[in-house]
Amino acid sequence: MNLQSIKQRYGIIGRTEGLDRALSTAMRVAPTDLSALIMGESGVGKEVFSRIIHQLSPRKHEKFIAVNCGAIPEGTINSELFGHEKGAFTGATGERKGYFESYNKGTIFLDEIGELPLETQAFLLRVLESGEYIRVGSSKTMRTDVRVVAATNVDLKDRIKKGKFREDLYYRLNTVPIIVPPLRERQEDIYPLFRKFVVDFAEKYRTTSIQVDDRARILIENYTWPGNIRELKNVSEQLSVISEEKLITAEDLVDHMPTILNRNLPSIGSGKGNDGTGSMEEREILYKLLFDMKQDLNDLKRLVVELVSTNDLQMPNMANLPQLAQPSIPTDNFRPTESERNYNDYVIGNEGERPYSGGADRPILIDNNRPNSNYDRAEEVEENLSLADNEKELIQKALKKHKNRRKDAASELGISERTLYRKIQLYDL
Repeated sequence: MNLQSIKQRYGIIGRTEGLDRALSTAMRVAPTDLSALIMGESGVGKEVFSRIIHQLSPRKHEKFIAVNCGAIPEGTINSELFGHEKGAFTGATGERKGYFESYNKGTIFLDEIGELPLETQAFLLRVLESGEYIRVGSSKTMRTDVRVVAATNVDLKDRIKKGKFREDLYYRLNTVPIIVPPLRERQEDIYPLFRKFVVDFAEKYRTTSIQVDDRARILIENYTWPGNIRELKNVSEQLSVISEEKLITAEDLVDHMPTILNRNLPSIGSGKGNDGTGSMEEREILYKLLFDMKQDLNDLKRLVVELVSTNDLQMPNMANLPQLAQPSIPTDNFRPTESERNYNDYVIGNEGERPYSGGADRPILIDNNRPNSNYDRAEEVEENLSLADNEKELIQKALKKHKNRRKDAASELGISERTLYRKIQLYDL
């Protein structure tokens, strides 16, 4: 079975290198009885990998169980895993089989293995090494043939240093490590996953699936998703239920999920306050600036297309653009009379300059045959890339737009009024 068929069978969306590497490792270790340790943040889908290992193994016709070690109280976890005898503790009114007995010949997936108590870790190590265990309250040794697949969302080496996890158990579990990448490292997979979730929701409840515009898609793809796939699925389903419109805009997304602007923004690297909030505030301003720049660029593109279409012009061949002459300005070869100083009153044609005689809207003509010797080279002005200057200019525009109403300007910039006041003092506005 190849990688693509595995993805289709288990509904895995993604094509990033880290995801493919994790799947390939799971496929290779599955036919063996080696222990595997799946490492990854909460919500990345570690249980899916454990099921893949079980289904591709010789034990696929036996039973499989997923056990969340962090959800079982410390006082009862030994009984859950290894069973107990009647009267072993208060409330033990009869004997009970544990998972290692009930799922003999099968596979046990131990999620959040780092939360196991040290006593239970010792019992588990014995099972992994010899297949032997003892029920709680019993002295009889029992045997089991269970394959153990473990998973963790914490750094087990760090817990070893703190004395909370056995080093020998770590190396016994970590025979084959499988590292599942977080969603923020799978940026190209985020939008396809989002589309899958909203389409699945629409099919389940027989509704029309929601859509997102380009700006909302940018926000979705650039959010860090600390809850990973689980968070992305929850958000997609919430939007499907709550949104009255089927087209979700960036503003709708921010209203529903305000924190989406506070993560994965361009890093300033310096200027942090003592509490670490200064950097985040400056990132918000920078992100707003980048959004405005993108909007200006789109407006410019539309203007060029409109000028070309309304004046019956043709778009140049992109391959020939490097050979085009640079923009030029009139020189001494062309000097209008005193009454005709306004250069806008002239039209440039193949026969030379001539005064514009009025009439319909002024045409915009391009003369490709005009010799370049009549014009000087245009001066190329270097763009100002200073973050401070751009930030200052953005604040000035916001204040001017809202007639110096700081509260409205701060809201427009996406920062607090207190932060805006500090920036005004900083830039002496």
